[in-house]
Amino acid sequence: MSQSLTLNKISKFMGLGFISTLKDLFTGKLEKQDYAKFLRKFIVPIVSIFLFIGIWHMGAKALYNIEAEFKIEKALNEQGQAAADALKACIASGDISCQPNTLPSPAQVWDSYKSLLNDHRIISADKAAFKEKTAALNEKRIADGKDPIVYTGRPSFVDQIFRSLKTVFAGFFLAFLIAVPLGIFIGLSPTLKSAFNWFIQIFKPVSPVVWYLLVFMIVKTLLIDSSEDSSFTISFISVGLCSMWATLVNTAMGVSTVDKDYINVAKVLKLGPFQKVFKVVLPSSLPLIFTGLKITLSVAWMVLIAIELLAQSPGLGLFVWEEFQNGANDSNAKIIVAMFVIGIIGFLLDRLMLFIQNTVSFDKTDAI
Repeated sequence: MSQSLTLNKISKFMGLGFISTLKDLFTGKLEKQDYAKFLRKFIVPIVSIFLFIGIWHMGAKALYNIEAEFKIEKALNEQGQAAADALKACIASGDISCQPNTLPSPAQVWDSYKSLLNDHRIISADKAAFKEKTAALNEKRIADGKDPIVYTGRPSFVDQIFRSLKTVFAGFFLAFLIAVPLGIFIGLSPTLKSAFNWFIQIFKPVSPVVWYLLVFMIVKTLLIDSSEDSSFTISFISVGLCSMWATLVNTAMGVSTVDKDYINVAKVLKLGPFQKVFKVVLPSSLPLIFTGLKITLSVAWMVLIAIELLAQSPGLGLFVWEEFQNGANDSNAKIIVAMFVIGIIGFLLDRLMLFIQNTVSFDKTDAI
């Protein structure tokens, strides 16, 4: 039974329920009362996606025409009819040098996405070639006790995605290590709850920018003699401190609201403090703790972009800022690509936490 439940959870997480429903639809096994549910759950979202793309395309086209007309009118007023006609012809030809730089269309964003992937393949090939060329030399340098020569070229878009994921998980892990133990202590002790309440209420709303500046002051001083790049350390510590509050509050609340009967049973069984926490308090508090962890991971992913920008740490935040500063004709499209990637990854991280929560949480049917 428990194995079947686990498989069901996995299938829901991977979206296999949709495939099963389609199979029933085409084989005629789908009941009539399930058609409305199928339409609402699957067809309506697909239609809304196409509607969104259509509205986006029309909006981008309208903005394109507005800026094009403005540029032509400006050329007419400042340089005369000949310059205006030349600019109009240039815009109509599709020449990149004179195209309006406004909201990109879905097609332009798709082209930028493919361009970023192609750029990643080129950079990956360069990295592999560099590694092959320096392999023998690096072996000799390591044998002599010297640092190996590392690739210092620019990271690709995919590399920056993985750097952001590394940073956010490091920050999430730091938040977990701080918030869960502290939340347990606060939840078990009314005295500690009173002592820490002011601290939580004051520092919980602090902006990520302020946390970054505080962490920067401390880490920069502690690593003053270090030759290592401190941007990653500053980034993940800032992310952890910004995002830990939901887990801290939910853990404390979950522990403090454990059924008193369970606590009394633990006393009757003469369980030690650690046994009481791990066998009684934590299992009863898991739903609220995981709710806090889900919020923490979502907040960590949101604040990461701003913190990477401030710390100049490689990642999606720095990528977006550099493209904005670049101002090239395809920069806006690349920013939209990054926006979709950030949103999709955020959604997947939320689904991952939900899957883990459903996997480790107690289900009454598991006992059957």
